[in-house]
Amino acid sequence: MTSYDFGSLVYLVLLGAAIGGYTIVRYRGRMGVMLQHAALWALIFLGVVAAIGLWGDIRRTIAPVQRVQNGVIEVPRSPDGHYYVTAEVNGAPLRMIVDTGATDLVLSHEDAEAAGIDLSGLTYFGQAATANGTVRIAPVRLDSISLGPVTDRNFRAFVSEGKMPGSLMGMAYLQNFSKIEIENGALVLTR
Repeated sequence: MTSYDFGSLVYLVLLGAAIGGYTIVRYRGRMGVMLQHAALWALIFLGVVAAIGLWGDIRRTIAPVQRVQNGVIEVPRSPDGHYYVTAEVNGAPLRMIVDTGATDLVLSHEDAEAAGIDLSGLTYFGQAATANGTVRIAPVRLDSISLGPVTDRNFRAFVSEGKMPGSLMGMAYLQNFSKIEIENGALVLTR
């Protein structure tokens, strides 16, 4: 035991004795109330310890995040049933929904702007069929798009003229992976 550890132990013993002594004097003659309060504080302490111990699991349930291990990207299913990835487009981190029913990678106006795309110079001459109807789209070239350890350059994408809750990562990008599978509630992308 180092002198630092011994000093810390002495400090904690003295602090515990001071708090215990105060508690005994404060609740003198009311032992039942003191035991109730002690039990309440013990439960609060155990709850905090449990929350700290389970925080990683709680965080993954509330806001699941993608993991990269050995070049494999694992994307847990979100509570809404979708799979969301964070990709870097032209260096900007963008949250996208993985949509195997979408043909192309389609950026929302907000995400395109965050990626440094000049929206004023876009020409919306293409059309895309969505669950909310047909929207006009403009073709763009992304300098780079990175998902985990994988980076693609000069990638063709589109910007939607209509309102979108977020950007879509469609099959034009996903087909670059050698394997796409769902395993144990997670989307697994292997390149």
